[in-house]
Amino acid sequence: MSNIVVIGGGTMGNGIAHTAAASGFSVTLVEVTDALLERAVSTISANLQRGVDKGKMTADEKQSVLSRISTTTSIESIGDADLVVEAIIENVDAKTQLFGRLDTITKPSCILASNTSSISITKIAAATKRPEKVIGMHFMNPVPVMTLVEVIRGIATSDETYRTVEELAKKMGKTPIEVNDYPGFISNRVLMPMINEAIFALYEGVATPEAIDGVMKLGMNHPMGPLTLADFIGLDVCLAILRVLEDGFGDPKYRPCPLLVKMVDAGWLGRKTKRGFYTY
Repeated sequence: MSNIVVIGGGTMGNGIAHTAAASGFSVTLVEVTDALLERAVSTISANLQRGVDKGKMTADEKQSVLSRISTTTSIESIGDADLVVEAIIENVDAKTQLFGRLDTITKPSCILASNTSSISITKIAAATKRPEKVIGMHFMNPVPVMTLVEVIRGIATSDETYRTVEELAKKMGKTPIEVNDYPGFISNRVLMPMINEAIFALYEGVATPEAIDGVMKLGMNHPMGPLTLADFIGLDVCLAILRVLEDGFGDPKYRPCPLLVKMVDAGWLGRKTKRGFYTY
């Protein structure tokens, strides 16, 4: 597995590229514009610099990691990839369209992985002629810090593909956990209803955001309260995942809180817009 391609240079994509390069892999990062690529690489550089400042790596080691990352705006140039990890917008149509295209561009042996947090791997794989080589690699944010990778098997994912990706995740210093393909997998199937319930508690006036987060931090030993975490993830992302759960299971228990819907409509998406349940 010598040639890894990451598509999408946002928070998750640059984190995956950073982690792969820091583990000794050659990585190609793909974005739609040079400006987005420059922003992604400068984010990786700044995150590596924190390691240098803390004495965890030398300046030379930082440069060595950066030298293993190449960038391109041409998706057509990635034909030699051994593994492609997709980290684009959490939208089923965008992902299926991309995977259909990747299927025609990449060599037949290439594994196509998605960093989706909730969308069906089986559905994404059906857009290709190699569903046995399509798999989910759901990294956690921030990728360089968090050790979990949910490895999600679609209905057609082969054992060989699973073993290859499991081994790769371990080489990247991660702990892979195998999950089957159902809406939200495990992480978001459990997490999002908890976040949604916290929003309902706020909506119903049970307590303030600070109080709700305080109870979960102090009482349940969570490092971050659910409303702070929702702001960190992005309220639009939380809403999209809840919609996937609601549609996928047809169960009203996943119905998004009206307050969450209203905040997303207002453009109050959390940290990235400086306003969510808290102001930043």
